[in-house]
Amino acid sequence: MYFCAKFIPSMYRTHTCGALHKEHIGQTVTLSGWVQKSRDKGFMIWVDLRDRYGITQLIFDESRTAAALIEQARTLGREWVIQVTGTVIERESKNAAMATGDIEIAVESLTILNQSLVPPFTIEDETDGGEDIRMKYRYLDIRRNPVKNSLLFRHKVAMEVRKYLSDLDFCEVETPYLIKSTPEGARDFVVPSRMNPGQFYALPQSPQTFKQLLMVGGMDKYFQIVKCFRDEDLRADRQPEFTQIDCEMAFVEQEDILNVFEGLTRHLLKEIKGIEVDAFPRITYDYAMKTYGNDKPDIRFGMEFGELNAVAQHKDFGVFNTAELVVGIAAPGCASYTRKEIDSLIDWVKRPQIGASGMVYVKCEADGTFKSSVDKFYDQNDLSQWAKVTGAKAGDMIFVLSGPVDKTRTQLSALRMELATRLGLRNPAEFAPLWVVDFPLLEFDEESGRYHAMHHPFTSPKPEDMALLETNPKAVRANAYDMVLNGNEIGGGSIRIHDKATQQLMFKYLGFSEEEARNQFGFLMDAFQFGAPPHGGLAFGLDRLVAILGGQETIRDFIAFPKNNSGRDVMIDAPAIIHDDQLKELALLVSLPAN
Repeated sequence: MYFCAKFIPSMYRTHTCGALHKEHIGQTVTLSGWVQKSRDKGFMIWVDLRDRYGITQLIFDESRTAAALIEQARTLGREWVIQVTGTVIERESKNAAMATGDIEIAVESLTILNQSLVPPFTIEDETDGGEDIRMKYRYLDIRRNPVKNSLLFRHKVAMEVRKYLSDLDFCEVETPYLIKSTPEGARDFVVPSRMNPGQFYALPQSPQTFKQLLMVGGMDKYFQIVKCFRDEDLRADRQPEFTQIDCEMAFVEQEDILNVFEGLTRHLLKEIKGIEVDAFPRITYDYAMKTYGNDKPDIRFGMEFGELNAVAQHKDFGVFNTAELVVGIAAPGCASYTRKEIDSLIDWVKRPQIGASGMVYVKCEADGTFKSSVDKFYDQNDLSQWAKVTGAKAGDMIFVLSGPVDKTRTQLSALRMELATRLGLRNPAEFAPLWVVDFPLLEFDEESGRYHAMHHPFTSPKPEDMALLETNPKAVRANAYDMVLNGNEIGGGSIRIHDKATQQLMFKYLGFSEEEARNQFGFLMDAFQFGAPPHGGLAFGLDRLVAILGGQETIRDFIAFPKNNSGRDVMIDAPAIIHDDQLKELALLVSLPAN
């Protein structure tokens, strides 16, 4: 009997529902799966049987099937679990859309393994179930091809990551989930300890300190595909628990790490998508902010920023004259926009999420003239200068915002992405990776009145900027880098501090007292005294990486059991209230004495 080389037959099935083709005609086979649907023509019944691998059509025909078996087939409902044995025959009416569309199974025996309630939505590619109901019954949603295939796609990506890194002598090491809470970064999820009343573990936001300790331990090249946890606000591409491809290397500098993970990205694009990527640009953080308004630019399209202060602040237009920054972009082919379309964009940038007070536009007409919303203040020569600065051509539209530097860049960056979406410039089948390097080491927080690490407190400063820590901390650049793919940060890392003196200095500038630094990170500084090698690393966000490779904007369909926007698992109804007895046992509820 023929078996698929990768399939292990069992008492329930000799083949999967996606494995049978013309070459199996005449064979007796056993299949198991779920009833997708059935069609009863009276003298003949067809049943589509589905498993993870595909669908096979079963036929119950009164000319060759026992009457009792036909009656049993009539009782089958959607999603019932059944086992059948029968002969593979050629279909009279073939279905080219099905992998098994040339054959069907003439059923000789039928066993009902389990019945099913009527599902709350149809288990088909195009379902009638809304997102809320599908998340509540996620185990049913996983039976649908779009979700099932997304999970299989994630598996394939993870396997290619393990293969690539293992071939480079990386060793996968598991690090603890119950660790110590630290004040830097996002909020921790905390776990009370029953054995140590009043004390708490934290779930790791990343395995950062442990992977550094592995370098001290001489492991040299570490990786882990690991769950991490952050108690922060959620959105479409963020979950309270997420998965990282976490890596660390010893005896390396920045260039070594960039080369390794460029290689990983090229490998994934080639093996998963069949795409060869040659260009892998590197731009500085300052250039990214000035040119694209954010540190994760999408470079699949142009619309680079043109700063217009020098050519727009010489007339009597007070809005521009009082602005810290006047900046614009040239949207290709948008000179044909109607007033209604322009007004919709002005309304869009005025939304609270964007926060612009207004927008100026300039149409670059086909005849070389310009028509703007500020013609009262600027002549044709002025507007031609704007076109030159923004790179606008005939047929384009220039959109201009003004205001404080950081705020205005952020607003124009959002508009740039919105225009690209409307113009169809964000092709999910096109991939444009790049590195952003030379991030600021520190950023000043007005609320707390002190500096915070832009990445984390273990990031090494650029050696040539060390002296600036005393005189101009904001100007110190980090030995840090981010991988960006199609406008999404998919990974980031840095060269780490590996000596106690520099780490203590960093804690000082971050506002830690010696006692606080010792209490939080004394174990790491102790380890640095025992021959810590130079080291650095990087972590890729697996959920986001898989979604982008899969051509999607959101990550939920690539996670087996995701949370909703409120951080809830609506399927198991978590988080949930804990019983008072458990709270008392964890020293989280104190019993008051009776009066």
